[in-house]
This record gives sequence, structure tokens and C-alpha cells, in this order.
Amino acid sequence: MKQRMQPKNPEERREKQNKYQSGSKQNGQQRQRIINKEMKTNRGEAIRAGRRNFDTADKAVDRWNVFEKHHEKQAGVLPLQHKDRLRVTFLGGLEGIGEKNMMVLEFDNEAIIVDSGFDLSVDLPGVNYAIPATQYVESIKHKVKAYAITHGHMDHIAALPYVFEHYPAPIFCASHFTKGMIEKQFENINQERGTELEPEIIVLNMDDHERHVISPHFTIEFVRITHSIPDCSTLVIETPVGRVINTGDFRLDPEPLDHHPSDITRLKQLGDEGKTLLLMPDSTNARYPGRTPTEHTLQQSFHDIFEQSRGRIFVAIFSTNMNRVQMIINSAVAAGRKVAFDGRGMMQVSEIAVRTGNLKIPKGSVVAMREVANVKDDQVVVVCTGGQGEPNAALQRMSIGEHKHIKLKPEDTVIVSSSPIPGNEVRYQQIGNDLAELGVTLFRQVTRDLDGCGPLHVSGHANQEELTEMVEMTKPKYVLPIHGGMLDRKYNGMAAKNAGLTDDDVILAKNGSMIEFDANGKMYDAGDAPAGAVLVDQTGAVVPGLVAKDRLLMSEEGMVVVMLTVDKKSGRLLTSPDIITRGFIYIRDNTELMDGLRAELKRAAAQRFSRVDLDRFKQELKDHISHYLYEHTRRSPVLIPVVNVIGGNGRGTARPKPEADTGR
Repeated sequence: MKQRMQPKNPEERREKQNKYQSGSKQNGQQRQRIINKEMKTNRGEAIRAGRRNFDTADKAVDRWNVFEKHHEKQAGVLPLQHKDRLRVTFLGGLEGIGEKNMMVLEFDNEAIIVDSGFDLSVDLPGVNYAIPATQYVESIKHKVKAYAITHGHMDHIAALPYVFEHYPAPIFCASHFTKGMIEKQFENINQERGTELEPEIIVLNMDDHERHVISPHFTIEFVRITHSIPDCSTLVIETPVGRVINTGDFRLDPEPLDHHPSDITRLKQLGDEGKTLLLMPDSTNARYPGRTPTEHTLQQSFHDIFEQSRGRIFVAIFSTNMNRVQMIINSAVAAGRKVAFDGRGMMQVSEIAVRTGNLKIPKGSVVAMREVANVKDDQVVVVCTGGQGEPNAALQRMSIGEHKHIKLKPEDTVIVSSSPIPGNEVRYQQIGNDLAELGVTLFRQVTRDLDGCGPLHVSGHANQEELTEMVEMTKPKYVLPIHGGMLDRKYNGMAAKNAGLTDDDVILAKNGSMIEFDANGKMYDAGDAPAGAVLVDQTGAVVPGLVAKDRLLMSEEGMVVVMLTVDKKSGRLLTSPDIITRGFIYIRDNTELMDGLRAELKRAAAQRFSRVDLDRFKQELKDHISHYLYEHTRRSPVLIPVVNVIGGNGRGTARPKPEADTGR
């Protein structure tokens, strides 16, 4: 390697070093001037950047919450004009899996609301979930005769208290378990919001094919169907123009652990009668070929793991999967272990299931979580929530060492009996990493071949062959896939065509679609209804769209508050401007920027202060600050100017108008 020759003379060496440092300094200054030159912007560019940020936040929020916009369009929604037609209006459930399912069936002066759930996938600051917007229901509130609920999952029942509060009517369901789930949801919301809602909940015996006349034009019946929660049902609605069938969430499991398979005989009877106008099937698993495996295939996997494990066992499952819980209890008892339950949802659902006979626990086999530490490690199983890595769920708290009663250790075995929900892959992987860091023995469905175990999870939804079989059994004139995004519903349409239907027989609707049918079975597109969402926080309170947009903007760009004290007569600043930032920059590390901003504020106040129009002064001040900050940081934080005016007839404060928080 060629070496660089160094000057032998120390003075010569210092001279060369000084020359190099001088050149470096000049080059740095030149580079800084170039950067500053490149950073130069005009005021219009800064304003446009701020608007772009606001538009981005606007679109992000409106993806979930279009309540205000649709509210403005309410007058344009056409009421049902043809009294001899059935109208089906979709207020949710057609834009994703687990997406606030809700629809309205309407004939003449009567209407039934089918399901009313929430959407937990909302990713906005301070928002826990979204519920269906009900402007359309408001326009027909005098028609609402009943609610019909297919099963007890939250994306089908959680919004009931909010909707029922404004449009009270009897609630019909197919089992006492589903009734218990609905009652618990009302109890929870009543506690959160301080309400005292007490709905009338009527159970129809689906095993006896009990029917109920809701109104002169609507009669309903529930048919037993298998899913991942007890006592699910397919809803059958008799109307003057034909029979409408909503499958609810389903799979055709021939061997469910509770020995209550789908009522195939009744479904075939309904089809053979030749009255089915419209079938609305679950699309969740339509993209998968074949059939969904039976739940019964998991029993041996749990038995084997329980037999070989020598320490504590933790099993994370969905809190409503009581068949899976029963399977775990059976395996635990066979292995001589006691069972503990952890997680609020798990505790609530288990209590309901025990009360209604859907969960059978041998006497003396349950131990409280606070007593787990007193039980030998090889004699306990903990059934908990959190397999998806949900924040604050039981297993998630264990994985990061924040659980009140449990500290995981290498001798423990953790079974994650679920697959990642679409869109939740990052959290699912993170909890796997956290558990691996603790050294526990980990079994997961997604890596079961590598983990050396049998199947640990099966879906609760029908695959292609089952969807085709449902069409063949019920023999509908039309199929309108529900419960899934557009791609899932297109694949569901393929399953219908495999049963002999044509493209014209498959209807691909969207949230807001209003579809009408006449007595001859002809279908009509009746336009769109408001079908947005209402955002709800952890207290059960509604989060307005503008508030959600402000939060999103502040989370992305930060916030800057500037406070000026101005002499009313001269416009001169009486004190140095106060500047508060949150989520924008750290002031101590950016003193030069802050000093420059104060100088700009002083200059702007001297040039632009108006004793007559303080609102105009604040807006000009805001534009000036936006320009300065964008020019130096390429960011557009939410700006809140506060101007205290002193002098003249007294003291006054010009604070920002409410819309100043929106970043417009």
C-alpha cells in the first residue's frame, strides 16, 4: 500500500494542517450556502405544503370517518319510492374482514336492521374503533321494527348500544349465549357512557325452526350454522318479493366439538322450496380452495403438547372461541392440570358460556390467576388472550414482563392457537420475538412444522367448496357476497358461479349500495346511502372528524404555539415572543432556529399588526410562521397563534378561532 508522505518539519506540518482546516471551513460554508439556497422557498410553496399535509390527513381520516360529508348529502338520498319493492341497504361489512357489519332491509313502511358491529382496525390517534354511521337509519327511523343478530362476535353486535339508543326496537337472536353477549355489551357501554339502556332481547329456538312475524311484510327464522363462536346462525327473512338469506359468519364443520353441526337438512329444505331470491354469504375465506378443516383435528395436538411439557403451559386464543377453550380444558384435565383464565374478554365470555351451558368445566379444575404462583408448574394451564400481540392483552403483557401475576421463564411452554389477522402481521411477529427472547418453548400454527407439533388453529370461515355447497343447498336467484373486501367477494362470486350461477346473478355491492328487488325477481340499483363510520374513543365518546385530523397532523408534523403580547396603540411587542413546541423539534438543540423565529415574529408584528382586524393579523402571522418553518425544516406543524393585546380601553386577548387547530 502506498503511504502518504508527511512533512518532517513540525512548522511545515502545522502550516499544512491550518491550510487544510481553512479550506475545509470554507468548503463547509460554501456547502451551507448551497443548502440554504436550496432551502429557499416562497410563501405559496410553504402554504401548499401545509395544505398537502392537511389533505393527506383528511383522506386518512375520511377513509374511516365520512360522517360529516355524508351528513351534508343526506338530502340527496332517495327514499323508497316503490312500495312493492324490497330495498337492501349496506351500511358496513363490504370493505374488509371484521368491518362493522350492518345492513337494513326495507319494504313499504317497515324495516329490519341486521347486525350492528364495530371495526377494530382503525389506525388513528386516540380512536379505539369505528361504528356504522346511521344517517340513513335516521331518515327511516319510523320504519324500524326489529334488529336481527346472526351471532355474538363484536363486529356484529358491538355497535348495538349506540344504534339502539336512537332507534329502539326488539332485538332477535338465535341463542341464550348470543343474548348474553349482547347483554354484556350493553352493560359495558352503559358503564362507560353512564347510560341506562335496557333492550328487549328475544331468543328464537333455531333447532325447532321457530319463526317470528316481525311485521306484516317480514318474518324471520334462524338456522344453526357452525363458526368459531357458540350458537351461530344463518338468518332467513321472508319478504313479499322472496326469501333473503344472510349466512352470517360460517363454515360447514361436520365434527364440531360441541356436537352441534350446521343444520344442512333445513338449508336444503329452504332451497328445495324454490323461494330464495337472495343469498348473502360470508366472503372471509373465499380466496382459499377446498374446505376448512374441522375443529376436531386440533384435539390431538393439544393432548400431545400437554403430555410432553414439564413446566407451566400458556395457551393464547381468541376470547370468544369457546369450543377451543373446551378442548384446552379437556386436555388439561386429562394431563392432571388445573386451568386459569386471564384477560377481560376471556373472563366475560367464559362466564356467559358456563351460564348458558356452552362451556363445561369439571368441579375443582379452575384456579384464580392470583393463585397460579401457588400451583406446581407442571399442574397448571393458563388460557389467555393476546395471541395477536394486541396491546395490553394478557400474553402481550407477559411477553414484556408487565403482567401482574406472571413472569415467564424458560421452562414455560406458550401455545399461540391462532393465525395472524390480515393487517396485524407486525404485532404477531413482534410478540413471537418477545417470547423467543424470554427463552420459552413456543408453538405456533404458522411455524408448526418447524416447532414439531400438529395443527393448532383452524379458521371459522368457509373455503371455496363450502361456499359453492351453500349456494347449491339454498338455490338462490342472486348471490351478493358480504363480509370481505372486493377481492374476497369476487372470489366468493366465483364459488357461486361454480354452482351454476352466471355473472348477471352475482351482485358486487359496496358500503352504501342500495339494491332493490321487485316481485318478479328483477334487481335495481337504487343509488347510494350514507355509509361512513363514527369514530369512538376508549371512553365510548364520539371523536369528531376534525379532532381526529388534528391528532393525526400533530402526530406526523408536531405542534407550535406562539404567544405575543402586543401594545394596542403602537403594535410593538411588549415582551419577547413565547414559543412552545410539541412533537416538532427539541428547542434546546435548535436555539438558532428559535432565535430566528422570534426575530421573524417581532418583524411580522411590527409590519402587520392591525388594531382593527386581529383575525386577519393572526392569519397573516400564521402564514409568515408557516413559511419560515417550512423553509428551514421542510415541515408544516400545526400552528396556534395566541395574541394578547394590552393598552387603550383595557386588556384583551385575541385567541385562535376553533378552526385554527385544523391546520387549514
